[in-house]
Amino acid sequence: MMRIFKALTIAGSDSGGGAGIQADLKTFSALGVFGMSVITSITAQNTREVLAIHDVPPDVIKLQIKAVVEDIGVDAAKTGMLRTSEIIKAVAGEVKNYDFPLVVDPVMIAKSGAPLMDPEARETLIKELLPLAKVVTPNLNEAKALTNMDIKNVEDMKKAAKMIVEKYGCEAAIVKGGHVEVGEEAIDVMYWNGEYYFYKTPRIDSKNTHGTGCTFSAAIAAELAKGQPLSKAVEKAKKFIYLAIKFGLDIGQGFGPVNHMASLYREAERYKKYRKILGLLDIIESEEGLAKLVPEVGMNIAIALDYAVDSSDVIAIPGRIRPVMGRAKAAGCPDFGVSRHLASYILVAREYDPEINSAINIKYNEGILRELERMGLKISYYERTQEPEEIKKIEGMSIPWGTREAIKRLGEVPDVIYHRGDIGKEPMIVLLGKDPEKLVKILIELSKRLDKK
Repeated sequence: MMRIFKALTIAGSDSGGGAGIQADLKTFSALGVFGMSVITSITAQNTREVLAIHDVPPDVIKLQIKAVVEDIGVDAAKTGMLRTSEIIKAVAGEVKNYDFPLVVDPVMIAKSGAPLMDPEARETLIKELLPLAKVVTPNLNEAKALTNMDIKNVEDMKKAAKMIVEKYGCEAAIVKGGHVEVGEEAIDVMYWNGEYYFYKTPRIDSKNTHGTGCTFSAAIAAELAKGQPLSKAVEKAKKFIYLAIKFGLDIGQGFGPVNHMASLYREAERYKKYRKILGLLDIIESEEGLAKLVPEVGMNIAIALDYAVDSSDVIAIPGRIRPVMGRAKAAGCPDFGVSRHLASYILVAREYDPEINSAINIKYNEGILRELERMGLKISYYERTQEPEEIKKIEGMSIPWGTREAIKRLGEVPDVIYHRGDIGKEPMIVLLGKDPEKLVKILIELSKRLDKK
């Protein structure tokens, strides 16, 4: 039988569903781990504020832990909101009886600013719980509270992480740097076994970050439950929370929640997009006349996942589509990550319109452009001859630059972007859209119109 990995969250309940045990259980499920919960407090909260907190009696908290561990078993656990000294003592007193890795998320303040830990409970956390932790995961404010340091940069984060480990007896500490201004990257620093580990992702400007800390620590616990070493568990958790923030849910009137299912949905989409592009290829290959639209370098069709991050999330045709005996024929089976060119058009366009998901490149000539204009499509262009030298020197930057130039010229994402080529670069027309079926219909309609000329 397949082994079932089990993770336990010991935390408060968030009635808004974005943080606390709700976030933890969603994260466990998304990462393929069976989740169990011990509720320490019940909150009445939403994306804007915490209206009330009701603490669960410490003896009931202890019995929840005992009931789960002694029957079902726990491969790893995490703590979240532990509001009082009595609650922390109850959790620490029970957890130390068992041998599973513990992730301690020292939750002190809600995203809305409401306090989630009594001031006197901080010392109890330090004395009773931190020495039991496999890893502690403070954000900047929590790290400042634990170290009395002013943390402004990565060097400060390193010092704080090391201080937490050496002063409080936990095995490792991760200082999360989401609010440290370090260029375009969000950097977390972990100190473990005398070494520093750095985890970097692109910085995301979003207000939908409710539950970030809970979700990150839960993801670490899930990976530890599966037997991953700590450094690998944190690496996977960092990627998980990056996607959750990037595709955060814009709900409520305050700080919307992260999207705990983003990574799961991203993987589930791949098969659907594969089936879709196969169906469209059948249409393209069966339609007469499309071969005349194929440029010398070949034509391609690309479709991005709704949760696309880079070109590996865009499916296209390896070897492209070529003219064969008067018909347009695919040179290979669809695959992800095989067309950086069309993927670049789509991904840059999505920065301006997130619904853009598909692209097709075709031959350039003035007659085709005029016909596309007659069809009512919005057209823009960029001149490759005007591409700055510093852009040309960087591999893969020409199309992103050109796409932004074309969008800037029109003031919105066009249906058609073209360029007239440059030395060694064939001129090209690219169709962009929110529905790949419509792009194929445009292709067919264009072909028929050209046949009438």
